[in-house]
Amino acid sequence: MQRIHFYYAGLTGFFGLFLLLMAWHTVLSPSTQLPTALLLIIGVGPLLLPFKGFLNRNLKSCTWMSYLSLPYFVHGVIEAYVDQSERPYALLEVLFSLLLCFGAGFYVYKAEKA
Repeated sequence: MQRIHFYYAGLTGFFGLFLLLMAWHTVLSPSTQLPTALLLIIGVGPLLLPFKGFLNRNLKSCTWMSYLSLPYFVHGVIEAYVDQSERPYALLEVLFSLLLCFGAGFYVYKAEKA
């Protein structure tokens, strides 16, 4: 498999995770206890830190994006276990975070090998 395919898989995982988190906290299941803006800053904000470098295919940013997807994986697994009503959203979060992690990780791995 070519290196660019792993990058596109990571990009798909990023945008899927970004859109899912935006929709989850605003439309699909808004919180009644915390402000929506706070949830979006905490949930989506960290994804935006290495985003510019990730779009430019910077290897260091791709590595950080891969690392950054792991807490989203943990959150999705815990949320799927705890809350039955939000299980589909949590499983999608797990899927997108794994796609981002492995896509960005293998992109960097193939780039360093070449």
